[in-house]
Amino acid sequence: MTITDKIKKAIEKGEELVEESIEKVEEVAKEVIEKSEEIIKDSVEKVEEVAKEIIEKGEEVIGIKKKSKSKDFEKAAEAESTKTEKSLEEKKKALLEKVAKLQSKVDESKSTEELKEQVKIKKRTDMLIPLDEYVKAGIYLGTKVVTPDMKPFVYRRRADGLAIFNTDLIDEKLKEGIEYMAKFEAEDIVLACKRQAGWQAAKMFSKITGIRTFTKKYPAGILTNTNLEDFFENELTIVTDSWLDKNALKDTKDVKKKVLMISDTNNFSKKADKVIIGNNKSEKSLGVIFYILTKGFCKAKNIDAKIPDLEWWTGELDE
Repeated sequence: MTITDKIKKAIEKGEELVEESIEKVEEVAKEVIEKSEEIIKDSVEKVEEVAKEIIEKGEEVIGIKKKSKSKDFEKAAEAESTKTEKSLEEKKKALLEKVAKLQSKVDESKSTEELKEQVKIKKRTDMLIPLDEYVKAGIYLGTKVVTPDMKPFVYRRRADGLAIFNTDLIDEKLKEGIEYMAKFEAEDIVLACKRQAGWQAAKMFSKITGIRTFTKKYPAGILTNTNLEDFFENELTIVTDSWLDKNALKDTKDVKKKVLMISDTNNFSKKADKVIIGNNKSEKSLGVIFYILTKGFCKAKNIDAKIPDLEWWTGELDE
């Protein structure tokens, strides 16, 4: 047998095997299809039965809810028709009561505003100097820097960033400052004012009250170094600006004496025992402060002295 004959014979056997396999697959597939059809049929019948039961129960529930809602609605409708209607007199009475309540609120609001205005007027009349004098001197003008110590005294900021002091608080702090100063005698008080804008007013303050004042330069160690010829002890130091008068402030705290500090918005006032708030940069503002302190101290100590008018202190009049 040639190779060709062998190949031909193998192909014929292969074809026979393929035909047999196909026949077997077709038989198996036929059986699977028949069984699947039976299973699907049974499942559909069961699903239909379950669905029917659910629909029937659902209809029952919906019917119950419909009845319940219907009853509630009926009750509400009945109540709406059978409720006792208020008489015209009752309505009128209720309306008048509402009007009376509203009127009392309006009256209360008016009285509150009037009271506030009266308080403002009283405050203005109780001020150490008229409000417009404070404003004219610019004592309320702070700086662009506001320390945490001074934040409680700031009223607002201007458009240019400058902080604005509350003028009522300025007046109150000046009153407190005078009261605090009055606890000490003039010979026990020192004023340090290195800022040139305050020299003229500070010197007049010293001249009238008798309080020793250092302008231009504070002699270092004069309160602490006992070896200095001009050493002396004091009880209170008035500091015009804690930044410029830091040496006087340090010496005073080193010997554990008291400090009355004039503080602008950029000052730290923690080292002060008493604070006066206000603009400590300008001649007019410092003039107002020293004028008020001079008048207050003289009054408290019964010092009979001729005190120049406010205009002199603010530089509007010559000495």
